[in-house]
Amino acid sequence: MTTVETSRTSLEIASQPDAWRRAVASVHSYAEVLPRRGERVAVIGCGTSWFMALAYAQLRESGGHGETDAFAASEFPAGRTYDRIIAITRSGTTTEVLDLLTRVKGTVATGAITADPTTPVMTAADAVAVLDFADEQSVVQTRFATTVLVLLRAHLEAEGALPAGVRPLADAIEDAERAVAEPLDPAVCGAEQFTFLGIGWTYGLALEAGLKMREAAGAWTEAYPAMEYRHGPISITGPGRVVWLFGAEPLGLADDIAGVGGIYADASGDRAEAIDPLADLIRAQRLAVHLAEARGYDPDRPRNLTRSVILTSAGA
Repeated sequence: MTTVETSRTSLEIASQPDAWRRAVASVHSYAEVLPRRGERVAVIGCGTSWFMALAYAQLRESGGHGETDAFAASEFPAGRTYDRIIAITRSGTTTEVLDLLTRVKGTVATGAITADPTTPVMTAADAVAVLDFADEQSVVQTRFATTVLVLLRAHLEAEGALPAGVRPLADAIEDAERAVAEPLDPAVCGAEQFTFLGIGWTYGLALEAGLKMREAAGAWTEAYPAMEYRHGPISITGPGRVVWLFGAEPLGLADDIAGVGGIYADASGDRAEAIDPLADLIRAQRLAVHLAEARGYDPDRPRNLTRSVILTSAGA
């Protein structure tokens, strides 16, 4: 009998509840990095880190903590004024992030959240939170990204203001325990196409779910704000194709998906809002690994990707 080794990506996905607990416990250690209430903040990153920035920006601003924007590091608007810039970079070496931090150094307070304390971001930013316990061997980000968002949510929660409908992190961690253990829906596992939807902060999660599926499995995925789905993207849905919603369901969405023959993913077995959307992202990560292995791909060695994008020259 042949023994099938568990990928390190799968092991890192399964470790997320523990990493989230550590992030919550450590939030008070990073007062110099995280924004003060009322500050005007920009959050930057690349790829997955940018999508986590989008989610956090929505959570922070809608919770009344202050105006918050999120940008891909390469698209940061020159000349716009902020009280603080926060960079998210797992590797601490991403060229676009380091270029921006260097360019603004001394003109605005900067902070960074990274996994590696031996990299250039340690001196590029004014203050750095090192989540080395959430670092990964995998090229495809899973654990680090969600742990960063948990840390940022924990900071908002500690300040006593979360947007309406956002679950306390204690509940989210319980949901994450379920998400790493429960079987995936066979109908979803057998689908040929996936459309991920989100509202507000969960739109960033929808973008990230789509990216994970493309990176690990080469899957055909799209992502949209939930209310935009009926303005064109519904045309791609049909039998054998999935719509996966993060968060609360817009009125009539389920009927519209059923009307075109699509599969409405409800991986929790009950309503989507019954599970924290960040925990639901764990299910999408697991699905990406499942599909990769079913297609004969190695999720630990995704095609055309490296752990960090380091350009040979600025603007290359």
